[in-house]
Amino acid sequence: MADKDQPDDLERRRADLEKALAEKRPAKQDGGEGKTKGDMAGAAQALRLSSEFIAGVGVGAALGWFIDHFAGTSPWGLIIFLLLGFGAGVLNVLRSAGLVAEFGIRSSDDGRDPEKK
Repeated sequence: MADKDQPDDLERRRADLEKALAEKRPAKQDGGEGKTKGDMAGAAQALRLSSEFIAGVGVGAALGWFIDHFAGTSPWGLIIFLLLGFGAGVLNVLRSAGLVAEFGIRSSDDGRDPEKK
């Protein structure tokens, strides 16, 4: 059979592993919260971006349906405004994510003087 000192060796190795893991892990400052603030910030960002996209598509579809309903141009108004709503939703998501500048803000590195038009 195995040596009698094997359980002691396993305990020593387990303690060394726990110490190494404790050094690698960041210390929790709020007393052991399950989720960190960064995890929830990412979820909040995803929820905000998805709701902006859905709102753009929904408003476009609603406008198209109302135009079709009152003008009798079914289904063209719905199709056109649904596509416009999709484009507006994508643009809103890109603006919220910071990938596209806000409307009317000119970049200073385009070589033109912003004072002269």
